[in-house]
Amino acid sequence: MNEVIQLSDTKMIEGKSKLMNRPSKSKGKLYDKYFVYIPSEVARDSAFPFKHEDEVNVKIDSKNGRLIIEKVSSSP
Repeated sequence: MNEVIQLSDTKMIEGKSKLMNRPSKSKGKLYDKYFVYIPSEVARDSAFPFKHEDEVNVKIDSKNGRLIIEKVSSSP
């Protein structure tokens, strides 16, 4: 039997960060590269769902003004 945990009962680890633009040149053109730095206290938490070099999907939730980063599910 699966247990359902309500969001209000969970502890959320959070930290402040910034969106950084690091322009880079490729084939003579300058392109924007954006990075979101994840604070170490968040990344080191046991609940952090990502590992180094995990492939992720990045989505924009324009209705709620959120950026969603999800791990790409691996094929069986």
